Amino acid sequence: MKSVTFSNRAIDVAGHLHVPQDFDETREYAAIVISTPGSSVKEQIGGIYASKLADAGFVALTFDPSYQGESGGEPRDLEDPAVRVEDIKCAVDFLTTQPFIDAQRIGLLGICAGGGYAINAALTERRFKAVGTVVANDMGSFFRKVQPREAMLEMLDEIGRQRTRAARGEGARRDPWIPDSLEEAKEAGVTDPEVLEAVQFYRESEYRHPRSTNRLLYSSYGHILAFDGFGLVPELLTQPLQVIVGGKRGNTGQYESGHRLFEMSPAEEKDIFIVEGAGHYDMYYKPGPVTRAVDKLVPFYNRMVKA
Repeated sequence: MKSVTFSNRAIDVAGHLHVPQDFDETREYAAIVISTPGSSVKEQIGGIYASKLADAGFVALTFDPSYQGESGGEPRDLEDPAVRVEDIKCAVDFLTTQPFIDAQRIGLLGICAGGGYAINAALTERRFKAVGTVVANDMGSFFRKVQPREAMLEMLDEIGRQRTRAARGEGARRDPWIPDSLEEAKEAGVTDPEVLEAVQFYRESEYRHPRSTNRLLYSSYGHILAFDGFGLVPELLTQPLQVIVGGKRGNTGQYESGHRLFEMSPAEEKDIFIVEGAGHYDMYYKPGPVTRAVDKLVPFYNRMVKA
């Protein structure tokens, strides 16, 4: 693995390029771009999948989104789906400049919210020869579904107030994505098992990372609520598609979202694979579920990207 940097317009995007153990710069390799979950940095879930894809002979690129992690951009902790989609396209630009990458053999993998961004990018980025998703979610659709219309309208009013304060130099509001600890979650009365699993993974496990700030610029919700990751899938998504979901349903909606994506896709080559017994966050890092996902993804990319 080596650190790399590429540009999204004026922003420097920090990435990690994972390469096969027998990597030879004089050869040409197939590559996979990995789009990671919201709040995640490249060293976490993306790094887990990237290393396994590299073991299978691919060059895999994972990166911090603009405004987050080691990547540049102000204001910090901004989650802007349009920019994240452009990050993915710029990742392809970068790969096509590397002499050891075959520009005709590039695939895409999106995980959780990164799955929604990946699908949206692939609609108009035909340099991707195939697209895989793991517990994919369309973040805009998710946030629109989990709250009443009145709450969304109040959120939009608050976004306006926050932007006004920021414009006047009064500082910006940043909220936690999830509670900062299991103790804090307990004190707040959080009982949703998936939220607790997220807290365990991001805040209290060996995968916790100092650059994963667990903070979201509040005005990001304005961008998120307007995002429709899957809307144009029936018209524009033509690439081969491998959807992977966890068999355990929960409040993240990944099971339903994956099936919706599969049904919407007009691709001639498409498949959906259910990892029975696995929940959303099991698919991030637990050896069994991750191995089952990778064992499905590698043959898919071998056929659709490497061939």
